[in-house]
Amino acid sequence: MHANDLEPNTLFIQVSGAGLPEVDGLFVPSTAPPVTSESGTVSSLGYWNGKMAWDRADGRGERSPALSYSNSYTSWRICRLDGHLAYDITCEDALPPTDREWHVYKKGVPPAPSVVIHHFDPREPLPKPNVVFVLGGPGSGKGTMCSLAATQLGWVHLSTGDLLRAERAAGGPTAAAIERYITAGELVPNEITVTLLKQAMETSMRRTGRVNFLLDGFPRSLDNMEGWYEIFGRDAELPRMLHFECPYEVLEKRILGRAKYSGRSDDNVQSMKLRFDTFKAKTLPTLELFKSKDRVVEVDASQSRVDVYELVRSSLQAYTDPALAAQPLTERSEMQLGLRPYPKRG
Repeated sequence: MHANDLEPNTLFIQVSGAGLPEVDGLFVPSTAPPVTSESGTVSSLGYWNGKMAWDRADGRGERSPALSYSNSYTSWRICRLDGHLAYDITCEDALPPTDREWHVYKKGVPPAPSVVIHHFDPREPLPKPNVVFVLGGPGSGKGTMCSLAATQLGWVHLSTGDLLRAERAAGGPTAAAIERYITAGELVPNEITVTLLKQAMETSMRRTGRVNFLLDGFPRSLDNMEGWYEIFGRDAELPRMLHFECPYEVLEKRILGRAKYSGRSDDNVQSMKLRFDTFKAKTLPTLELFKSKDRVVEVDASQSRVDVYELVRSSLQAYTDPALAAQPLTERSEMQLGLRPYPKRG
């Protein structure tokens, strides 16, 4: 591939936890001048051996690039400050692997470090996210539609319910409180929910480069909006909202059907009624606020899944990468839309 055809290297690498502490730190796109590597490949700005390469951000390393790929050894390599190789991993991945354990090379010291790829410079503030709030009663299908938008349109789907359940499962300091509120069908305190959302959005932006977010199940109350204002300010433009409307009888039928396989402690008639009553009492006033500012797209969730998804897709189209919007449905998406049967179990 010609150097002019290469995508600019705009990624940043964070290395941490190395047995040799001097290796830890931030690595930035390499500025090494063009040179012929050991395999005969001519490097270009930000690249080495045809793959992206990085220098130490602190400028202390004697070797440039300090993190690069070797065609001769088919491996990614990280150098010590003196230029000797400390850690490597044999593979042909386009980028340094973040999901596997690296190997301690001759001049390294165990343990091998962990590697994280950032799509934005971690020394700088993140860009402003493009957010769409998603509300609807339990069983309205908003989670499924958000999942489809993530798969097909490249939006990041963050479910407040999923984030809370994950935090509860992790057994953190707020796990017991989250369990009490979820089982009772009540809203989890604002400081817990908004903090989890903020952390998840920041992590996703840095590690995926995506800035389009669907916040599923937020804001559930005007109090949630106060938490939002505390983070993003009252002067920021109010996000748009997708509201999934569906009759109670349909929601109840869907929840009871889901309870057969979901394993969720709140998928039962009692919790569902509590959740629906909470939705009407605390969430509907929030919905009315957004309606008064003309920021709501109403979605009739009692329609077929295909029709509902088409409305969601068109509502997000202006902010969606055209290349992603044009891609065909995946098999899983077809299953979620009822266009293909799920495989039979066992």
